[in-house]
Amino acid sequence: MEPLLHGILLAFGLILPLGVQNVFIFNQGATHNRFTNAFPAIITAGVCDTILIYLAVTGVSMIVFSFEWLKLTLFLVGFFFLAYMGWIMWKSKPEISVNQEQPRFSARRQVTFAASVSLLNPHAIMDTIGVIGTSSLAYTGYEKWVFTLACIVVSWIWFFSLAIAGRKMGQIDKTGKLLKTLNQVSAIIIWLMAVFMGYQLYLILN
Repeated sequence: MEPLLHGILLAFGLILPLGVQNVFIFNQGATHNRFTNAFPAIITAGVCDTILIYLAVTGVSMIVFSFEWLKLTLFLVGFFFLAYMGWIMWKSKPEISVNQEQPRFSARRQVTFAASVSLLNPHAIMDTIGVIGTSSLAYTGYEKWVFTLACIVVSWIWFFSLAIAGRKMGQIDKTGKLLKTLNQVSAIIIWLMAVFMGYQLYLILN
């Protein structure tokens, strides 16, 4: 029971703070007429988190991050991608017509963006390594996998819940003005995170 509760509480603590991944999933739930249209983003984020948690627990990610050039590359690519993503979010227009079938973000685009904000976010990766990976060292065998599974399940539940919350917001807004504002707020948050990542990159280079 202890590893189960530990995993649940720890995962919630890491995933609750507002981040690029959370903003993107919420936004996809809000801006699509059909909830199922947001599935590519939800599932991709869930799979990426599952992979990161597994690598953190098994210690593989710690080995990978021991290479300074890899950390530098992640920050550099992450900075430019977040800047680009913010621009896309600022320009995007929410769906308003119930007869409109094509989503603003196609399934392929959702997968690409969700994977990128999950795997090109050095801070999220290091949090996973430093917190979940380190905490898992307290357990062995069966208990370690119970802890790991608890973290993964919480991650999946959270992404679906975020998209559902976004969907409810989208249903309230019939004019599209609120969702347009949401897109712009999301873009600003993403740009602020890009600036912070750029600052971290500057510190690494100096």
